[in-house]
Formats: sequence, structure tokens, C-alpha cells
Amino acid sequence: MSSEQSPLAPETTPDSAGPRPRRVTYAAALAGLEGLALVAGGVWILVLGLAGDPDDRQQAVTGGVTLIVLALLPLLAARGLLALRGWSRGPAVITQIMALPVAYNLLQADSMAIPAGIALAVVAVAALVLLVNGETTRALGIRGPGNAAK
Repeated sequence: MSSEQSPLAPETTPDSAGPRPRRVTYAAALAGLEGLALVAGGVWILVLGLAGDPDDRQQAVTGGVTLIVLALLPLLAARGLLALRGWSRGPAVITQIMALPVAYNLLQADSMAIPAGIALAVVAVAALVLLVNGETTRALGIRGPGNAAK
């Protein structure tokens, strides 16, 4: 039985034999950076909650753990994008859509959060543009509506 006939053969995408498009790599890098930023923020809140003197230690620990768990979405999406897995575009797009209201709230602040809001908005919009690009869609093997049978 050849590897093509084996049900245990690794999943391949239509364009996996060729090089990965730069747009997909850039989108994966942006999603990965967002995931790492969420992990760093979660660890920072967790450490401050445990070592510092927060108003509510339980709330600080819960917030830190929540950010770390939320980091899994963009990190898994980045890994999937690098492997050219079609499923990975959905979580990556969801991450960017979730980042836009956060960026807006940071921009409404009268503090040092404004530059962070600008950076987050730029990254989210750039990643969305990269993710919905036709070259990215083809590289991930995603077909549009009505093209599923082809």
C-alpha cells in the first residue's frame, strides 16, 4: 500500500510542495507576535498579582491566567499558517477581529496606552489584509462558496 492510499498519510495541502508565500509567513509572524504579547502580559499580571500587593489578588491571578489561555488562539493559528493548514486562517482572523476593539479602547485612554493602541490597530489591520489576500487563500487551499466540489 503506497503512502497515497494509506489512511495514516500526513495531510497535505494543494500547494504544500511549493514554497510558502511571504504573505502567509508575515501573517503567521504577526499572529505569533500577538500571542507572545498576550503571554507576556498574562505573566506580568500574574506575577504582579502573586508577588505584589494588588487590591484583589484573585482577580489579578484570574486575569493573568485568562490572558495566557487566550494566547493559545493566535499561537496555534501562527503554527497552522506556517504549516499551510487551511483551518488556521479562521482563528487568525478571529484574533485580529478581537484585537480591533481592544486597540480602540487603548486609543480612547489618556495615557501611555495610546501608542500601544496604535501599534495593535496597525498589526491587526495588516494581518487581516494578509489573511484575506487571494494568494494566502490559494496557498492554504481554501475554496470560495460554490467551489467546494472542484
